[in-house]
Amino acid sequence: MGKLTTHVLDTANGCPAAGVKIHLYRCANDGTRTLIKTATTNHDGRCDQPLLTDVELEVGSWELVFHMGAYFWSKGNPNTVSEPPFLDLIPILFGVADPHAHYHVPLLASPWSYSTYRGS
Repeated sequence: MGKLTTHVLDTANGCPAAGVKIHLYRCANDGTRTLIKTATTNHDGRCDQPLLTDVELEVGSWELVFHMGAYFWSKGNPNTVSEPPFLDLIPILFGVADPHAHYHVPLLASPWSYSTYRGS
């Protein structure tokens, strides 16, 4: 069963990032994108349900956009936020080659840096 999942870790505070808004877009070859879903991370920095499952997960290009500026602003630590934030919206563009596989796209973020990888 194919599915897309994610989670967000706050590396500046050493905790899961709860309450992060996430937009999922389907990207077309002509550069346009279509908003497919909006989700928010739970107390564990994860979404309560997979972002996509089964027939929803299609071969092609996808984009996750994480609203990290608002998340770090909500933490209220003046040492970790600026206006405007250094990192506000963090986009991760990725490709799905096998719609029957599990694609896990985690985000590790601080107010100044981020990384991602294909998880399991």
